[in-house]
Amino acid sequence: MSQDTNQEDTSAKSEQSEVNTEEKLQSEAKTDQSEQSEEQAVSEAEELQQKLSTLGEQLLREQAEMQNVRRRAQRDIESAHKYALEKFASELLSVVDNLERSIDAIDIEDESQKSVAEGLELTLKTFIEVLAKYKVEAVEPEGQPFDADLHQAVSTVPNAEVEPNTVINVFQKGYTLNGRLIRPAMVVVSTST
Repeated sequence: MSQDTNQEDTSAKSEQSEVNTEEKLQSEAKTDQSEQSEEQAVSEAEELQQKLSTLGEQLLREQAEMQNVRRRAQRDIESAHKYALEKFASELLSVVDNLERSIDAIDIEDESQKSVAEGLELTLKTFIEVLAKYKVEAVEPEGQPFDADLHQAVSTVPNAEVEPNTVINVFQKGYTLNGRLIRPAMVVVSTST
């Protein structure tokens, strides 16, 4: 019996050893799986953090772009209000020119034309006041240096009495609307002799 008992003990020990080995292997596998799970969780957390950061940056860019769109729209609206009269004012300038020509053509020495001249001068004055009310202002450059942004030179004349490149005669006044040129002044410019 002792041999059977020894064999049974050895068998039991061997089975116990196998069970212990299996438990150790399962425990190590669980540890490995838990370490892998932790690594995966950390990796996923880092990836999610990076996505969150990217989305936050995109949100900020979109908000800035929307703010820029609002500003541009506001500027366009202000510009439209400010310069809406540009075409209309340009058309009215020919009326001002004709009134000025009419006044210049009248002989003020003739008593019969004096009242007509006064009426035209009052009409012109009122007209210019109305234009000024809407920020339409004349550019009168006579005696000023030539400025290509405001003046259009129709001819040049040698003149030793003034500095070269000076406006010496104005054929037609220029006009601005809110500081923007709507018609350049047509001028004669001096040159050196």
